Order: sequence, then C-alpha cells, then structure tokens
Amino acid sequence: MAMAFTVRMLLFSSLFLLPISVFSQNNGRVAVGNSLTATTSNSSSWLSPSGDFAFGFLPLGGNDLFLLSIWYAKIQNQTVVWHAYEDNNPIVAPKGSTLNLNASSGLVLNDPHGGEIWKSETTFGVVANGVMNDTGNFVLQDKNSGSLWETFNNPTDTILPGQTIERNGKLSSRQSESNYAKGRFQLRLQDDGNLVLNTINLPTDFANEPYFATDTTAGTVEGSEGKQLVFNNSGDMFVLRENGGTFILTTAGVFWVRDSYIRATLDFDGIFMLYSYPKNFTGIASWSPLWYRPNDICQALMEDTGVGVCGYNSVCKMNQDHRPTCECPRGFSFLDPKDLYRGCKPDFIQGCEADEVQSPRKDLYDVEMQTNTDWPTSDYMRLKPFTAEKCKESCFQDCLCAVAVFRSETCWKKKLPLSNGRVQFNLSSQTFIKVRKDNVTLQFPPMPIPPPMPIPDDKEKSKTTVIRVGSALLGTSIFVNVAALCLGFFFIFRKKPVRSSTDIVFDSNLRSFSYEELQEATNGFKEELGKGAFGVVFKGAMQIGSGVEVAVKKLRYVMQDVEKEFKTELNVIGKTHHKNLVRLFGYCDEGQQKLLVYEFLSNGTLASFLFSDIRPSWKQRIEIAYGIAKGLLYLHEECSTQIIHCDIKPHNILLDDYYTPRISDFGLAKLLMMNQSQTHTAIRGTKGYVAPEWFRNLPITTKVDVYSFGVVLLEIICCRRNVDVEGNWEESNFNGLGL
Repeated sequence: MAMAFTVRMLLFSSLFLLPISVFSQNNGRVAVGNSLTATTSNSSSWLSPSGDFAFGFLPLGGNDLFLLSIWYAKIQNQTVVWHAYEDNNPIVAPKGSTLNLNASSGLVLNDPHGGEIWKSETTFGVVANGVMNDTGNFVLQDKNSGSLWETFNNPTDTILPGQTIERNGKLSSRQSESNYAKGRFQLRLQDDGNLVLNTINLPTDFANEPYFATDTTAGTVEGSEGKQLVFNNSGDMFVLRENGGTFILTTAGVFWVRDSYIRATLDFDGIFMLYSYPKNFTGIASWSPLWYRPNDICQALMEDTGVGVCGYNSVCKMNQDHRPTCECPRGFSFLDPKDLYRGCKPDFIQGCEADEVQSPRKDLYDVEMQTNTDWPTSDYMRLKPFTAEKCKESCFQDCLCAVAVFRSETCWKKKLPLSNGRVQFNLSSQTFIKVRKDNVTLQFPPMPIPPPMPIPDDKEKSKTTVIRVGSALLGTSIFVNVAALCLGFFFIFRKKPVRSSTDIVFDSNLRSFSYEELQEATNGFKEELGKGAFGVVFKGAMQIGSGVEVAVKKLRYVMQDVEKEFKTELNVIGKTHHKNLVRLFGYCDEGQQKLLVYEFLSNGTLASFLFSDIRPSWKQRIEIAYGIAKGLLYLHEECSTQIIHCDIKPHNILLDDYYTPRISDFGLAKLLMMNQSQTHTAIRGTKGYVAPEWFRNLPITTKVDVYSFGVVLLEIICCRRNVDVEGNWEESNFNGLGL
C-alpha cells in the first residue's frame, strides 16, 4: 500500500514538473557558443517560446540557398517578417553555412569554407545570450539582460505589434514577392516628424516626393510634430507627437491581436498594409487586409521624373483586392514577363527617320482608341480648342507622337517613354495610341558608307612599313610554333584517351550541366555579351530554382591553357561565397567542350560604367571602390585557401542591378597553400595593371592585387582609362603619377 502511494505521488508530481521541463527546453534563450547550420532539418532555426516565430535559415526555392531571417513558424507559407541585409542586398547563404553566437561579435554567419558572410553590428558590450521573443524580436543581451542589438531596431519591410520606428527610421519594400533585395518604396518617419511613403531612385537613397503623408509636422501648436511611429500590443498604430498627442492611423482591436497574427508590411508594389491571419483556423487560411494606405496608389503616385507604379510605357489599374495590376497597351510588351512592375517596351521602332522610308503613313500605322487612360507627365504639346478627330489626326501625322489624349476640347500629345500611366474612371477622356500595323515589316535606311582612310605622310608610311614587316615576321613565327605544338600534341594525345567529364572531381557544390542544356539555354549561343583571350560569354536563361538569367562562358579549346583556366575558375569560385564576387552556378565538361555558368549581371562591366559619357556620382564611385576592396579582402584574408586574383581591372569587375561590384574572371588566379604567404609563377595579368614584382622575378604575394586595385582606384576617381586603347597603347594616362 505504501509502495502504491509513493508511485501515485511520483506520477502526481510529474504533472507539475512536465510543463516546467518543456519550458526550460524552449524558453527562447540561446546561449553563447550555440550555432545553426543551413540545412532543411530542424537544426536550422531557433524558436520563440510559443513556437510562433523562428529565427534562422529559411530555404529559398529548392536551390540550396537559405535566407537568414525571422518568419511565422506555424503557418503554411512561413511569411518572413525580417531578414538580414547589407547595403541593398539580402543575406543569402549556401547550404552548409553556419550561424554562430559568440560573446564579442554577436551573430556571425560563415560560409561552408569558413569565410565570413555577415555579422550583427554590436558596437559595445559583451553578449551573454540571445533571445527569440514571442513578439518576433530577436535580441542580443548582456549579462544584465540589457539589449545590445535587436531585429526590431533594424527592420526590413514589416513592423509587428510592440515595435516602434524612431525619427529617420524606415521600412524598405522588397523588389518583388520572391526577391528580397531592396525595392524602390520606403516608409519613413522624417526628421521633421512627418510619416511619409515615397519612392527612391535606386541604387541611391534619393527620396522623391511623398505619395502619402500624415502631415505630423510642427504646426501652430507647440510640440505637435511626430517623434515615433508606434504599433502597440493592442493592435493600434499611430504617430506619437512630441507633446504626447497621437495621430491615429488604424485600430486593429484587441480581438484581432488575441486570435490572429498581425503585421503591417510595406509591400513591393508600394502599399503599406495591415494584415491578419487566424491563429487556430484548421482550414485553408490566408492573410487578410484590415487597412492600407494609400487608397489608390495608381492615382496617388505621380512623379515628374519617375516611372510611376508600373514602370515606363505601362498602365496601372486597381483591383478589388486594393492592389495595383500592370498592363501594357497594344503594341507594347513587358520588359520582363516575370516582373510586371518593370514597365513595357514598344514592339516596333517609331521615329521620324524610320517613318520616312515607308509612306504613306496610313500604310504604316493603326490607331488604338481607349477611354479614361492617361500618362499625365509625358506631354510635349497641348492643342486647344480641338476636336477628338483633329487630335487623333494630329498625332497620326506627327512622327514624334506616340499617344494623344483628348478631354474637354483639349488635345495632349505625348512621346516615349510614357510615364505614370493609369486608368482613371472619372477622366472622361479618349486616348489614341499609335501602333504599327502587324503586316508591315520595318525597313531601315542603308548604313552610311564610312569615309576613306586618310593617306599617311612619309613619317606615317615608315611606321606603317615597320608594323607590316613586324606583323609578317610575328605571324610567321606564331604559325611555325603553333604547327610544331600541334604535331607534338598529336603524337602525345593519339596514345592518350580523351578525359571524360567524370574524370574531373571538384571540391565544391557546383552543378554539372550537359552541353545540350547550355546550348538550349543560350538559344544556340546566340546573344554574345563579350569575349576574352580564352573564350566568349553568351547570355542565357535557365531553371535554377526559379528561372534566372545566366552568363555562359564558352572556352575556346587551345591546348592546355583552356584546361588550366577551366580548372582554376572552378576550384577558385566554387569554394567562395561573397557579395562582391561573381557567383558561379555550375559547369560543363564534355570532352573538348568546357563551359562555365555564372549569374548574369545586368549593368555590365565597371569599365563601361566608368568610361561612358556620363560620369557616375561620387557616392556611387565610393561604394564601388569599397565593394571591390571588400571582395579582395575576402580573397586574401578570409578564404580557407588564400587566393591571388592576378588580373584586377575594370573589365573583370561586373555590376549587379544595384551597381554592387562583383569581382569576376578568375582564370589567372593563383591559390596559396595554408603555409604559404608568397609564390613564384609566370607573369600574369593585363598591361597597365601588372605590379613591378612580375617583371623583377620577385616572389608574388597578395600585394600584386593591391597594386592593380590602386590603378583601378585611380580610374574610378578620374573616370579615365589607365591605358588609352584608342591612342598609343604603350602610354599610360597616369604617367605623371609614377605609374
């Protein structure tokens, strides 16, 4: 009997101890020394006590990439409320990356090879632990539980109950629903206390005129300016004034907060919206809008020098779900069918010279008539008083006119590009859009014949003679050498089997593509982006996770040089991951076919950006120089194997959508072993950027890249080439500086 009583007491006591045990296992606290690994298992996130929020690695589209973020853990679509970022880009980590919590630096993210990708900016104090709160806020605390760093103070596009935004604080939209890079819309509490929504001119942060404002600035009443945007735990959102008064934005109510998840997000289309999601709903649920601003963004956003909501040459319409939709008028198509907010392009070339080669004009064009459609900032002529028929005919006969809008006896003629397009149902207008007839093939005027080459004088003739003789001798020498090498390789390789793609194994997570896949992706290697000493680069599109544009480098097979370049680029880039290095998706190695598949960077090379007619701003140039330096620091100091690039120059630095520099072309790179700080190797690089060590047979260190970067830095400052390719190629433009 005593034994039975003891057993009952133990069981009774365990009922009280069980919840205490569970709570101790998941109280949201993270001890220093803990880490997460970027995998699809449960070890890739830290949960809040209730399990509502998770902090860690969120998989992106099944392509072995992970977003360092906080998301709702209990709902199906795992909506992200915060993500780590640097400059304009989200922090994305490859599979196998680790996030460590240490006392000195806080959160530190490293790639699978140990290179640092990102860390939290803890400016003072020693980290004692981290806490993932049920509010959705991840906090780094000191030993007294004081906050050293927290995600609520570094918001992205979302604000949660319990969160505030101080003066000069902001939310930034994404680029699209699935692209977490910084978009062009901002919510800001300005220094004057006014809460505004505005667009910015990427890649800068220059703010355009607001398309929504609370007007909470200093007025006739002292202390009426706003000092804080508050989203309290009851679901109320308001601007708190200096004098304690409030400007109410919306009231969600305690009911919503108790039974639903609540968030306010600046969406990628520029609408600031309050959402709710039922916590305990067993069926199929989704986020429901409770409140939003502005009421009609198509009408509210009108920029004199901007592109509107949907980009150039497009039309913005509001849907019943309070969201804008973008359309192209007839004769136009989307610039990017996967991103309808980038604008439209005409499907034909319209211009006075093009029109003059075919006549009469009625054989070239039709006029499409629409109602209540306008592009209010694209006018170049106003005609009044006028009739609708005269307005249509005037645009039809004007080779500059793309669209004419008639309203109230007034005709507005507009030219490309059309901006701020919208449908306004109370406009009472007729819109005439000029489009080329489908059965007309546009003929272009003949290319002008270039003028004859000038006849050189005697001095020039002597130079020309020397060049011709030298070229002939050099050509003969090259021919003989190539012939001898070909014979040698014939005898060597006729007894040696061709290596298959399975013979080469690379220590990386790169994907192996077939030659047929890459041929299809590039449409038969149709669109050439550029060429170099070892190969040609073509543009393509592939399904890597979601569809992405790629640059495919097809190496010319010239004996061993290409094989060496191919292996070098794979071994170097395959082991690296940094925002200032070009990303390599994979490769093809089928017999003599050697190809590399890179991410496509839309803004081309630094050379084309620097040496164009329009100089980049100082801010852009400083950011580019800083980015290149960070990329070199990563190669020289932060990789497990130290890498010397050996060919730093503007042509080998590419620019992404936000003009972030990416170092590319590692074909000449040299890897140092762990116990090496220098090496001896044959001369590599490009004239004008090569360090003196190469010519003096001295040991080669990372300083050769630093020298090349110094030359590039001068070019960035001056927006001028070091070596004038159009003049005497032997002469440096920076001779006066000792280069």
